[in-house]
Amino acid sequence: MSQMISVALTVNGKRLSVNAHADTPLLWVLRENLKLTGTKYGCGVGQCGACTVHIDGKPNYACLNAIKDLDGRSVTTIEGLAPDSSHALQKAWIAEQVPQCGYCQSGQIMRAAGLLKENPRPSRQEIVEYMNTNICRCGTYYRIVRAIERAAKEA
Repeated sequence: MSQMISVALTVNGKRLSVNAHADTPLLWVLRENLKLTGTKYGCGVGQCGACTVHIDGKPNYACLNAIKDLDGRSVTTIEGLAPDSSHALQKAWIAEQVPQCGYCQSGQIMRAAGLLKENPRPSRQEIVEYMNTNICRCGTYYRIVRAIERAAKEA
């Protein structure tokens, strides 16, 4: 097992220090150490997108980023996107009734937020291509696309 280290990072706008084994994935630091359970464990190998968070403003898989590589970096989770659920995507997700089981939704929203940050007015095809890294086992892809289109219009 790797050695314990202390890492200084900013999570959802708050600067903090975390003690963990160097190779611990960010996902487990968020969920276990910081009790931010909105980020979900899906596959653990970067194949499903359920654990998507933003690292320095860009979507990343929390399961693939070791805490040792995040010293001085900034992480935003679903809890930090808009704590009062006022983000255009959060509103659109509700309006379009996207969630079925809801398990993948925080990762979907965080991925979509990355898209809209890069491209505020994406085409339907651009949405589909950008979002293809995130799996929804319930198959709500059509509603996800509609919600992103709505958020882009209303943002």
